Parts: sequence; structure tokens; C-alpha cells
Amino acid sequence: MDTSLFIARLIGPLLLAVGAATLINQANMRQMATDFLTSRPLVFVAGFLTLLGGLVIVNTHNVWHGWPVIITIFGWLCVFGGAIRILIPDKVRGLGEAMLQKPNFLIGSGTAQALIGALLCYFGYAA
Repeated sequence: MDTSLFIARLIGPLLLAVGAATLINQANMRQMATDFLTSRPLVFVAGFLTLLGGLVIVNTHNVWHGWPVIITIFGWLCVFGGAIRILIPDKVRGLGEAMLQKPNFLIGSGTAQALIGALLCYFGYAA
């Protein structure tokens, strides 16, 4: 199986499920995110795992043409996001808390995740 299809089949359903959960359970997701941000160890572990996942993607899939660019960009965003969580966790916590104060933040992020997930599912399973 092509690497792009394999990764799209992994990331697509994950983003679709998390995006849908965010839209359906906004109050619950807001509370989980608030609880998460109060734990320095969780922010660090999330950064470690995000960085690791991003490095796996960019080292196996650094493709800059066609629809697979979505996967490559996602991988690089994970690399940068993970590194930032590890290097400056207090800034990340402050930024996260500020974003959670915005009433439409979860709607926007959930919609974006669900749409990108659906697009990756389409390319991974239907194309």
C-alpha cells in the first residue's frame, strides 16, 4: 500500500472522530482541555508524542505535490507543535487558556478537524 494512503487511513478517521466529538460535546471538550492545561506533565507528554508522530510522518512521507501535501503539512505542524509544547509549556498553557475563552474556538477547530479528516478519509479509502 502507498504510504500516503496508509497515513491518510490512520489520520483521517482520527481527525474526523475528534472533530465530530468536539462539535457534539463542546462543554465536555472545553472542560477536558482546561483540565489538561493544568497538568504540566500532560502537556509535556502530549508534546513528546506529538513530536514523535510528526517526525514519523515527515521521515516517511515528505511529499510536496498533489493531495498528499495535506499529510506532509500535518506532519510538520506536529513536529513544530510538539517541540513547542516541550520547549515552552507555560506559554502553550497560556495560549490554550486564551483560546478556550473564545466562544467559537471549539466550533472552528472541530469543524476544521472534521473536514480535514473527511478529506483524508476520502483520499485514503475512496480514491
